[in-house]
Amino acid sequence: MFGLLGRKLSHSLSPEIHAHFGSYNYELFCREPEELDDFFKDTSLKAYNVTIPYKIDAYNHCDELSETAKKIGSVNTVIRRADGTLYGDNTDYFGFDYMSKSCGADYEGKKVLVLGSGGASLTVCEVARDCGAKEIIVVSRTGENNYGNIEKHYDADIIVNTTPVGMFPNNGDRLIDLSQFKKIQCVLDLIYNPCMTQLLIDAQELGIPFANGLTMLVAQALRSAEQFIDQKLGDEMIDKVYRAMLREQKNIVLIGMPGCGKSTVGKILCEKLQREVIDTDEEIVKADGRPIPEIFSTEGEAFFRQEETNAVKDAGKKLSKIIATGGGAVMKKENRDALRQNGIVIYLKKDLSLLALDGRPLSKDEDAVRKIYEARKDTYEAFADFTVEVDADAEITAERVLKCIF
Repeated sequence: MFGLLGRKLSHSLSPEIHAHFGSYNYELFCREPEELDDFFKDTSLKAYNVTIPYKIDAYNHCDELSETAKKIGSVNTVIRRADGTLYGDNTDYFGFDYMSKSCGADYEGKKVLVLGSGGASLTVCEVARDCGAKEIIVVSRTGENNYGNIEKHYDADIIVNTTPVGMFPNNGDRLIDLSQFKKIQCVLDLIYNPCMTQLLIDAQELGIPFANGLTMLVAQALRSAEQFIDQKLGDEMIDKVYRAMLREQKNIVLIGMPGCGKSTVGKILCEKLQREVIDTDEEIVKADGRPIPEIFSTEGEAFFRQEETNAVKDAGKKLSKIIATGGGAVMKKENRDALRQNGIVIYLKKDLSLLALDGRPLSKDEDAVRKIYEARKDTYEAFADFTVEVDADAEITAERVLKCIF
């Protein structure tokens, strides 16, 4: 039996990742601190991974340690040998090294800014040091280098976030204003839920290479799996599994003009993929209790747009959904950021003369539709990952969407 030891594991992706590496059973072992001694004595467990906050506890319970584990001072992989003794390794080192190389991070002679001073920070610092970093600055809330004097380090070349800031459910949070760092060559964030933290969205908008924590998670899992089954799997599997996991995690976000068929296509995709569909207009109606035309007529557009933002943010936090948005939802940057964090964005483009106008407060006639389109088309095109021409047959449109993604 294999698995993952931790305290809170409800959002762990480890079972899904390990399912790609072999047919072995992989379980989640949620344990409180007072249960650890009995856990480490359990001889029914052949091997397991360890996550926060127990990596140092695992280190202290192991009878023998790998050189990497000794160097870092923590263990994330435990193997029970035939004689009952525990061998501890740290595959996070390989995972972060692989993650760094995946986005071209070159530490040689560079100044590295590490956000956070916890256990993950130790691994990051060790990799950066071994790769020739000139200077490594660890930033914490209360240490000598903290977020109150972060301006001292605006000359950093590489930034690595090892904190949980920006992680689900606190999506959108970030510790620094990336635009102040004029020399940044690469940004890495160990968080993998959401797929794109606000820090990484900022990096993307500034044209800075970046990587999220899913790369590291998959890479360290592969090294652990090789020890579990005593078999080489090959590093080429990392990218394959990473891409598969990303496809499984990411939402399909449908954008486009009112009446272009987003809701209809979303329902067809729901049936084909067995994914829940979230229609943000429907979510607004559920939360408010009134139809959208009535909200517009009684409260005004500004009120509606705030309710829309609330619905978009809630939907954008989720994983593996199909999200059909209102026509104007993507005109606000905070909405785009919320949808981008976990989404593949598909622009459904339809001939304006064929758009459905019934029940659309702003699309009352063809002239109004034309003005709305002119105001929004550049945003639709710039925000979308793919543009799909809408066919009269919604099934065909759905198939076109699927070809973009898979």
